[in-house]
Amino acid sequence: MDWFYLFIAGLFEVAWAVGLKYTEGFTRLRPSVFTVIAMAFSFILLAQALKTIPVGTGYAVWTGIGATGTALIGILLFGESRDIGRIVSLILIIAGILGLKLTASH
Repeated sequence: MDWFYLFIAGLFEVAWAVGLKYTEGFTRLRPSVFTVIAMAFSFILLAQALKTIPVGTGYAVWTGIGATGTALIGILLFGESRDIGRIVSLILIIAGILGLKLTASH
């Protein structure tokens, strides 16, 4: 269950990172409320996962999910670069996440 919590925490990290784009510096109420709620859920679930997952592994996986997911959303929704180097780099982050999961001491 701890890895499930960590995965969902990573998805909430993507949600709040993308939400920041819409807050316009926290000047827009609804996107700001959404972003803060997503942040709270992300941190709560991360904390829950870290009860049993080593902190270095958990934090690296959480940020990896957030970084990869946010970059993919940027490509799909905001027309950000689809350069091959960028795609290969995202694949390497995913490989790192999988490697950490497969070699976790827990």
